[in-house]
Amino acid sequence: MISLTAVSRIYQSTDVAGQGVIALDQVDLRIERGEFVAITGPSGCGKSTLMHLIGGLDTPTSGELIVDGLALHAAGEKELTAYRRHRLGVVFQFFNLLPTMTVRENVTLPLMLQGVRAAEAGERAEEKIALVGMGHRAGHFPHQLSGGEMQRTAIARALVHGPSVLLADEPTGNLDSANTRQVLDILREIHGRGLATLLVVTHSEEVAEIAPRRISMRDGRVESDRRSNEV
Repeated sequence: MISLTAVSRIYQSTDVAGQGVIALDQVDLRIERGEFVAITGPSGCGKSTLMHLIGGLDTPTSGELIVDGLALHAAGEKELTAYRRHRLGVVFQFFNLLPTMTVRENVTLPLMLQGVRAAEAGERAEEKIALVGMGHRAGHFPHQLSGGEMQRTAIARALVHGPSVLLADEPTGNLDSANTRQVLDILREIHGRGLATLLVVTHSEEVAEIAPRRISMRDGRVESDRRSNEV
């Protein structure tokens, strides 16, 4: 599903020395379809850069990056836009819900942007809203929701168009322990149902421990890659 071969990302510096900042350094990585992977490491280790590359928001300075058969390292903007719209789902730490739309409308929006018929879009949205346990709040606006409810809505929105890959960036970073547990249960459900290949960037040990595979990064490289038989 995801293949990185000697991928580097170097950002040009504006300081006097003009030295580039190496965010990723010759990374080789393979992630199979349907895997649930936690990506951990200290700030500045390269995990966010890795997510941006896989998310089609940035391109490697060198190396090859292929996701779901698409060579992202060589793709043009039109291809990248289609990739982000159809094959990718993203969950952010700060939810990014539209405040003037209800839960139902927020979740339906990606399908409407794809031109899906209203009736079909509504059915698919209701299915994902039920998956995250938000059916009883579907008519509410974001300001009427708790942080956990907003994040569950954001997960439903990220899944509604049936993405191949779901990226979650610190999905529990703004949640208390009770809401964190609910989100972790949903991540387990997504993995258990095989709804998407799931990559989660996190500083939380609680989140990392539920992933069957954990990749730790440091200084732009993969420091360790461990698998567990427990979910």
